[in-house]
Amino acid sequence: MKRIQNFFESKAFGVCTKLGEKLRIPTSSIRIFFIYASFLTFGSPVILYLALAFTLNFRKWFRRRYNRVWYY
Repeated sequence: MKRIQNFFESKAFGVCTKLGEKLRIPTSSIRIFFIYASFLTFGSPVILYLALAFTLNFRKWFRRRYNRVWYY
């Protein structure tokens, strides 16, 4: 079970993990919320999940130490 969870954590952007750390909520509770909300609202939380994944990836890209965009 742990091996499957690690596989999905590495491939699924880590959005639930990051939210869990930030809000101090267990990651499993956040995943269950996304699953139930997806079934109840016919998949619209998937759009929210992808937006959060894009935001996390975007912020990580701009946090590089010597990014040429911010340093001349």
